[in-house]
Amino acid sequence: MTQSVPAPAPLRRLEDTGLGPVLMRDLMLKTMFRTNSDTVTELAQKIALPLSLTQELVDTLRQQRLVEAMGTLHANSGGEMRFQLTDTGRDRALDALAQSEYYGALPVPLEMYAAQMRQQSIRDIRLTRPDLVRAMGHLVLPPTLIDQLGPAVTSGRSILMYGPPGNGKSSISNGIRKAIGDRIYVPRAVEYAGQIITVFDPIVHAPAPEPEEDPNALRRSGRQYDQRYVLCDRPTVVTGGELMVNMLDLTYNPTARTYAAPLQMKASGGIFIVDDLGRQAEPPQKLVNRWIVPLEESRDILALQSGEKFEVPFDTLVIFSTNFHPNEIFDKAALRRIFFKIKIDGPSQEDFLKIFSLVAQKRGMPLDEASLIHLLKVKYPTIDNVYANYQPVFLIDQMISICDFEGIPYRMTPALIDRAWENLFVREDMIEH
Repeated sequence: MTQSVPAPAPLRRLEDTGLGPVLMRDLMLKTMFRTNSDTVTELAQKIALPLSLTQELVDTLRQQRLVEAMGTLHANSGGEMRFQLTDTGRDRALDALAQSEYYGALPVPLEMYAAQMRQQSIRDIRLTRPDLVRAMGHLVLPPTLIDQLGPAVTSGRSILMYGPPGNGKSSISNGIRKAIGDRIYVPRAVEYAGQIITVFDPIVHAPAPEPEEDPNALRRSGRQYDQRYVLCDRPTVVTGGELMVNMLDLTYNPTARTYAAPLQMKASGGIFIVDDLGRQAEPPQKLVNRWIVPLEESRDILALQSGEKFEVPFDTLVIFSTNFHPNEIFDKAALRRIFFKIKIDGPSQEDFLKIFSLVAQKRGMPLDEASLIHLLKVKYPTIDNVYANYQPVFLIDQMISICDFEGIPYRMTPALIDRAWENLFVREDMIEH
């Protein structure tokens, strides 16, 4: 799927940043102090402002006697004027760092961030059946599952996938991520009430490659949007048994006196996958209770260290995945707030054989009819013919390991099937302690 979202308008004046002059001044001084950047070009890259506005800010600081010119005699200056902090500027930078260690890219005011999120909402994606089928092409799925997944993803609402383990719930979640496939603008940081919250996270966000500039062009086009944002693939945050409720709150670093956005804010405009729900240290009901207002009202409430609470957009497709029956881990009120509930069952025998054949071909394992009949007629009846999507990979990889150990070519025999089957389940024998 390809579509484009409106870009945040490029900045023409310092006032367009939406930030106060004191905040911009202090960030410039801290950035010069911490990075030793001394040319307008370097500073423009660090604070994410156009060259002309960076020059304007430097000129203002010179007038205030916080910055002074050093001339151009420097091997790496490229003939540019170089600048340094005055003693007064250095003192002011240290005072500002004592309040917050954040420096670098100017933040985006919360109101501007909220407006940009509305323009690139996950709920505005246009996902068609071919998009989803193409993204799930590596999976063998019943046609009815696509019927359910399509409307769920296009809605941008919450999804609960449940069913026995090993049937591809995580793979389906990743397929959904691949199907969405477009890009949004992620702020490097957001400002609220003078506090700066870092949002861009290289672990979560994948920046789009920079367009190639024509070296022969008379004018460089540059990136025609507010450089305080990074153009990224729609983000995906995946959590599992490690998820705790406090990970959904602002993270405050008392040493640096800075805030980092919680996981769901980093996932804004994208997908938040809660895998293995029910395996966390905290009960699933408690985790879902934290999401009640966000899921229903598309807004989240965060709190600063001072206790002051404020509202941020909640624009995330939340996918819960669990091996438990929903009635075991949620009450009816919580289930009502999860918009789509989709059961992911094991494959039919026909689909199991398709998966087995595909995996064998990919692994270079020749199929053997007698071995497959042995597997289906002798082994699977012992477990009531309950098939799971993970089993073909497991069994074939076991046979490959055996062949490697025995020093024989990859082959499939009833005897090798039996040896592989031994490791598929744990024996029920009692163990004396």
